[in-house]
Amino acid sequence: MSATEKPARSANIFDVARLAGVSHQTVSRVLNDTPGVRPATRQRVEQAITQLRYSPSPAARALVTRRTRMIGLIAPSSADYGPASIALHFSDAARSARYGVISVTAVDSDAASTRTLVESLVNQRVEAVVLIVDDVAVLDAIRALDVGVPVVAVSAGRSRGPLVVAIDQYRGARNAVRHLVDLGHRRIAHLAGPPSNPDAIERMRGWRDELAASQLIAAEPGQGDWSPASGYTFGAVLAKDTTVTAVFAGNDQMALGIVSALLAHGRRIPEDLSVVGFDDVPEAAFYVPPLTTVSQDFAALGALTMQRVIIALEEAASLSEPTPIPTRLVVRASTGEPRP
Repeated sequence: MSATEKPARSANIFDVARLAGVSHQTVSRVLNDTPGVRPATRQRVEQAITQLRYSPSPAARALVTRRTRMIGLIAPSSADYGPASIALHFSDAARSARYGVISVTAVDSDAASTRTLVESLVNQRVEAVVLIVDDVAVLDAIRALDVGVPVVAVSAGRSRGPLVVAIDQYRGARNAVRHLVDLGHRRIAHLAGPPSNPDAIERMRGWRDELAASQLIAAEPGQGDWSPASGYTFGAVLAKDTTVTAVFAGNDQMALGIVSALLAHGRRIPEDLSVVGFDDVPEAAFYVPPLTTVSQDFAALGALTMQRVIIALEEAASLSEPTPIPTRLVVRASTGEPRP
């Protein structure tokens, strides 16, 4: 194998289940020699194991069939509005389905730390793991995990799959920029979130593509960290550029910082500069002026995530790729037509 070639991914318990046409729990029963599996089914599973040369991980071997009705949830350690809302609404959906949730926070968002957290939850006998992804590298890493339970990822982006759920960040960003274009703006700046965050990547991609569709130039975006402080820094620079008439911020907190900086530098909103955010935090309607933003349905995302978990546990063979949940543009007083 050359240095540039990647080793083939080894088969996991879900590959065996898919080939045999059974659930991963049935594969686990065969691995653990648990009674109650029909001979024909057991034979199909054993043939699939042989065909795929499947070697189960220790966690998969330890998986037993007794239900615990517990789900592991791994969330980012930050208190940002989006991840916190996702965790809250998923926990509500799990309780409604009569499941308990064991929540842990990922202080480090790298692949190795994530794997350790997943395995620690499996050792606590959870039936599935839900991971709120805030780094694109982690999404690729968890696809190769073989821990004996389904791992459902909450992550935006073009890398989809039956166990990946998301709100349509890309389309939401395009709608926000389209609103500004329709108002007559031609120089629309953007302050992006962290460069490895999948939501930030999709929102920036939507901004670029909508400008391109309108034959408008996308200047180099600013780089923020979701905080009002990074928005204020960007807004202070933006206040000196009279050619820009609108700005699309990657989230409402950065939009708040931008608004504060613009007003501090004597710029009026929206007369001199229109501002659009993303998230529709509860405070957005009370910004001065009230903020035009993109609203996300976190309750629907929580329900969809729980639905994926249940299907993966009970009807794995019927899993299909879910459609991202649409967003809604909320127009308020922070946007208007550009002044001549």
